[in-house]
Amino acid sequence: MRAPWPRQLPLPSLAVDIPLLVTLLLVSGLGLVVLYSAAGASEGAVIRQSIRLGAGFAAFFVFAQIPPRYLRLWTPWVYVAVLGLLLGVMLSGDIAGGSQRWLDLGVIRFQPSELMKLATPLMVAWFFHERTLPPSFGHLVVALLIIAVPAFLIAEQPDLGTALLVVAAGGIAILLAGMSMRLIFAGAVAAVPMAWIAWEYLLHDYQRTRVITFLVPGDAPTDATWNIWQSQIAIGSGGTFGKGWLNGTQAHLDFLPESSTDFIFAVMGEEFGLMGLIGLIALYLVLVGRGLWIAVQAQETFTRLLAGTLSLTFFVYVFVNAGMVSGILPVVGVPLPFVSAGGTSAVTLMAGFGMLAAISRHRKLIGP
Repeated sequence: MRAPWPRQLPLPSLAVDIPLLVTLLLVSGLGLVVLYSAAGASEGAVIRQSIRLGAGFAAFFVFAQIPPRYLRLWTPWVYVAVLGLLLGVMLSGDIAGGSQRWLDLGVIRFQPSELMKLATPLMVAWFFHERTLPPSFGHLVVALLIIAVPAFLIAEQPDLGTALLVVAAGGIAILLAGMSMRLIFAGAVAAVPMAWIAWEYLLHDYQRTRVITFLVPGDAPTDATWNIWQSQIAIGSGGTFGKGWLNGTQAHLDFLPESSTDFIFAVMGEEFGLMGLIGLIALYLVLVGRGLWIAVQAQETFTRLLAGTLSLTFFVYVFVNAGMVSGILPVVGVPLPFVSAGGTSAVTLMAGFGMLAAISRHRKLIGP
């Protein structure tokens, strides 16, 4: 007797977190629309960014399939490898715009510092995974060294913005691990002399100028305040509903510098107005909220710390760029996630959301 033919053969499927995927698609699509205008109606800019986002979504799907236990096992090797890449940048990295930040491998050219935005929270979460929480003073010292070494290498490129984001990512992981109020107060007190040392011995002249421009605009040179003035003019002139797509003047008439990268938030404010900015920020908050929900539902220390850190660090990226462009924070050169033109940043951020999707899937597989 012949065996019955199956009615339907099983098809392979990619397990992803649908809310994350849909929101990422919406943000990326909106980003391409804004970038087309910011780049002067350049189809080439949109095509290049689409390729970068395509690579980012590929990274998202790949990392979404990796069980978190494998991420935990690979974390020390990944961290050491990225440190090695940072040392490679210091010794033989490409120089552009006065900064030595890139590695050229022939096939690709990328910034290893962007990878450290993922490697640092991974390493801190790995370190705290099998230790008693809240951490002891000795464990905090080790965690701070894990953060400080790559941050120093990145700051020396110089890339202060990325170095501060790496510090923020590691610091958030430490805070989520739990700290007593006594240690938090001690850290705040220690930050004062550390800030003075950084001002005197670590910051470059142009970085000091950016801080002075933010704190005392009247004492700063006119060329140092130009970017912020034009950015604020662009956002303010957009009003509630904006001037309309492709109708902005600050970027199209070359008043606004870096309009397709660091200051693209101002382009959106001018063309889509306050309502457009609120819509974009709302999409960002959906991503952050979904990530925090995944963190709360995670069932082990490593995944809870990693998911919470990735989510809150993403919020920091958005807040810093929006604050920088609107003048409430110093200019530090942080791109707007999935909207500013850029490759390595988009891929690493997508990989981070892929990790969140993997943590969400892992919870469903082992949950009650």
